[in-house]
Amino acid sequence: MTRRSYHHGDLRAALVDTAIELIGERGVRNFSLAEASRRLGVAVSAPYAHFADRDALLAAVTVQAFETFAAELLPRMDAHQDPAQRLAAMARGYIRFAASHRALFEVVYQVGLDKARFPEIAAAEQPINDAFAACVTALSAGHPAEADDLATAVEATAKGHAMFLLDGDFGSGPAAVDEAADRAAGATLALIQGRQALRRAPATPPDPS
Repeated sequence: MTRRSYHHGDLRAALVDTAIELIGERGVRNFSLAEASRRLGVAVSAPYAHFADRDALLAAVTVQAFETFAAELLPRMDAHQDPAQRLAAMARGYIRFAASHRALFEVVYQVGLDKARFPEIAAAEQPINDAFAACVTALSAGHPAEADDLATAVEATAKGHAMFLLDGDFGSGPAAVDEAADRAAGATLALIQGRQALRRAPATPPDPS
């Protein structure tokens, strides 16, 4: 691939863009600052004027990932008032984010950076977490343990469908993305409805025998 050019003073932004490009090609585990420097045609020491190390650059990429995710996800959720429908919309958005921004999706779920060292990651993630938490709390009748269980189940449902999509189990192209998004949303609603039905079900009386 040819070297990417950048305007003087924009090296930081160029490094973030190049990191995303390289992660998309090689995966996050094979990304290096040296390779980003080579692709940009700058000295291998140049990135250190903006980033202390590889993790610092990946933190900037992670912040961009969460900001992109929130910008695409929250408007989809805000089209609904019912918390179950909002979570279904979140599941759809999750799938579409994974399909449209595979490198950013990989960064969010595989980098595992220390948020104590990089508090900007937690700040970028917070709007998504707040919207998600509000929905699961509303659907859990004020029971924290139930809310935690529901949150885990909903996230696992969305992530599972996203991984199946990225692995090609739904096929390829826009139709595959639509199918995965529809299935993830449907599975999310079924999960919520099933839990609500269990909560309403009367307790089984003891066996007199």
